Amino acid sequence: MDWLQSHLPELAMSAAMAWGAGLRLYLVVFVVGLLGKFGYVPLPDALSILSNPLVMGAAGFMSFVEFFTDKIPWLDSAWDAVHTFLRIPAGAALAAGMLGDTGEGVAMAAAIIGGTLTAGTHFGKAGTRAAANTSPEPFSNIGLSLVEDTAVAGGLALAVANPIVFLVLLLLFVVALVLLIRFVLRGLRRLIQKLAPLSQAT
Repeated sequence: MDWLQSHLPELAMSAAMAWGAGLRLYLVVFVVGLLGKFGYVPLPDALSILSNPLVMGAAGFMSFVEFFTDKIPWLDSAWDAVHTFLRIPAGAALAAGMLGDTGEGVAMAAAIIGGTLTAGTHFGKAGTRAAANTSPEPFSNIGLSLVEDTAVAGGLALAVANPIVFLVLLLLFVVALVLLIRFVLRGLRRLIQKLAPLSQAT
């Protein structure tokens, strides 16, 4: 309990980065680098590179690209598919790096839990966006994307300002995410069942 209380800010930021990486990896890197640069978040040695101007510049540029790419129907799903191989390991590394100074065992546990959280968030996002792409209008994609932009920035800010509130909300998010993934999988199963007779007929 003493360890938890003394490392609560780092734990909240570790979870926030893992969660946010599943939605906006580049924005997480840019914002955390910015927070570290101006002293709002003390970055451990493993993550001090995030405040390097070159890293922040690259992350800022990619955040700009992703901001627009993520709002174009079907292109957003292609972007998500490619970033499956980037977001999950990066989320695990960020989560581990934030707690790296507290011990190798803690860092490894953070990598496992953080990677799982990133994966769940990523696949939940990708499934939701794929479902939204079945709608002929583009506004649902734009709306969902703007919500994700705001959620990541707001989540990181909340993790700094009030770690306990953030962790409670994150727990509620995880519960909702499990229900969402079950809903998406059920929808995909029904879609496959509907398409199977058509493919057999051809």
